[in-house]
Amino acid sequence: MAERERKKLEKSLKPHWVWAIAFGSAIGWGAFVLPTDWIAQAGPLGVVIGLSLGAVLMMIIGVSYGFLIEKFPVTGGEFAYAYIGFGRMYAFVAGWFLTLGYICIVALNASALALLAKFLFPSFIETGNMYNVAGYDVSIIQVAIASAALIVFALLNVRGASFSGQTQFVFSIILIFGIALLAVGALWAEGPSLTHITPPFSPEKSTIASIVTILAIAPFAYVGFDNIPQAAEEFDFAPKKAFRLIIWSLLAAGLAYSAMILITASTMPWQELLQQIERTQSVWGTGDAIQSYMGRIGVWLIALSVCMGIFTGLNGFYISASRLTFAMGRARILPDIFRKLHPKYKTPYVGILFTMGVCLIAPWFGREALLWVVDMSSTGVAIAYFFCTATAYKFFHWKENSSTSQKRATIAPFRKLLSLIGMLSSLCFLALLLIPWSPASLGRESYIALAFWILIGLVFYLFNYKRYRHIDRKEMNYLILEKEEI
Repeated sequence: MAERERKKLEKSLKPHWVWAIAFGSAIGWGAFVLPTDWIAQAGPLGVVIGLSLGAVLMMIIGVSYGFLIEKFPVTGGEFAYAYIGFGRMYAFVAGWFLTLGYICIVALNASALALLAKFLFPSFIETGNMYNVAGYDVSIIQVAIASAALIVFALLNVRGASFSGQTQFVFSIILIFGIALLAVGALWAEGPSLTHITPPFSPEKSTIASIVTILAIAPFAYVGFDNIPQAAEEFDFAPKKAFRLIIWSLLAAGLAYSAMILITASTMPWQELLQQIERTQSVWGTGDAIQSYMGRIGVWLIALSVCMGIFTGLNGFYISASRLTFAMGRARILPDIFRKLHPKYKTPYVGILFTMGVCLIAPWFGREALLWVVDMSSTGVAIAYFFCTATAYKFFHWKENSSTSQKRATIAPFRKLLSLIGMLSSLCFLALLLIPWSPASLGRESYIALAFWILIGLVFYLFNYKRYRHIDRKEMNYLILEKEEI
C-alpha cells in the first residue's frame, strides 16, 4: 500500500563528526556573544555555577537519550520518543515545539553573523539602515549577510550528511583553538586578573536567584547535544556509542562556556565593564572586553571563533531541523513532500529548503524581535526533554516483578532514578520559564509569540488530523520506528 513507503537516510556519519555536530551546535555563537548579558544577570561566578549545574542536568537527561538512541536508532529524536511513550498526538506536540526551537536557532545564528559584521565594520553596515524594530536598526547589508549565510549553509547541507559532518568537525577544532588562544592571551597580558570577577554574584539578587536565573536557560544554552538522536539513522557506527558522545559534547561545551565567561569577566572589574558597554552603547560587549587586552588582534581572533561558532550552529541545526521534518513527513503528519530525498545526495532537501525559507524572513525583523521568539523556544526544548526522559522512565523498572516480563522492560533502577531526575528537571525548567514571578520568566513578547505558535500548531494538527489518525498502530510503528512492534 502507498502508506507503507518508508524512505531511509544513508549511514555515513562517523563518531567524531557526530560529536562535533553536538558540541558545535551547543556552543554556537552564544559563548562569544552572550557572556556580558549573562554576567549582568547573575555575576561571573553565578553564570559559571549555573551553566555547570545545567551541564550536569543535561548529562542526567542524556542517560535517557543514550538508552533510546540505542534501542531506536531512527531519525526524529524526541518526536519518535514521544510517540513511543505517549502516542501520536503527543508526538506531534514534541515535534512541533522542537521544530520551532531548531528553526529559531538557525535564524539567530545567521543574525549573529550580521551582528559581528556590525561590530567589525560599523560605518559600512550603518549606511544601509532602513528602519527600526524594537530599538534595533535594520540594515539592508545585515539582511544580505544573514541571508547569504542561510543560503550557503542550506546548499552545503543538501550536498550530504558526510560533507556536513566533515566541515562541522573542522569548524569545531578551530573554535576550540580560538578559545585556547584567548585564554592564553588573558593569562599573559597585564590587564586581565581573576580579582576582577568580584563580586562573584549579582548584587541585585540573592546567590540562589543568580544561579537559578542562568540555570533556567540551560535548555537553550546546551540545545545541540540532542542533535545526536536526530542523526541516529545516519550513524555508521554502533548506536550504543551515542551516550558517550553526548557526555563528551556536554563536558566540552560546559568548559567552553565557563572559559569565555571567566575570560570576559577578568579583563576589568565586571561592573565597570558593563557600565562601559552601556555608556558606549556597544553592540558586542565581549568583543570590547577582548579588545581591551589583546587589541585588534584579539578582535580578529574572537571574530574567527564567533564565525566558527555560528557556522557550527547553522550546520548542526540545519541537520536537525531537516531530519525532524523528514521524520514527521514520513509519519504523514507533515505534507508528503517533506519525506522526499534528493535524487543525487539522498538528503531530506525539502526540510532544508523549508528551514531556509522560514529563516530568510527573520533578518527583516531585526535582532531584538527575533530574540523574543528564541527566548520562548527554550520552552519547546524543555518540553522535548520531558518527553524523552518520561519515555525512558516507562522502559526502566526498579526491580523484577510480574509487570516486567514484557519485552520492552529493562531492569535498571539507577537509570530509572536518573530518568526521573531528568523528568523533574525538565518540569522545573518549564516552571522557571512559564511562571510569571519566576526570576527567569519569559517576557510579554515571548508569551505572545508562544501563544501564536501554539495556535498555528493547533490549526495545523486539526487540518492533518484525519490522515494522521487513519493509519493503524502497526503501520505507524513501521513508518516512525521501522518495526511493527515496540
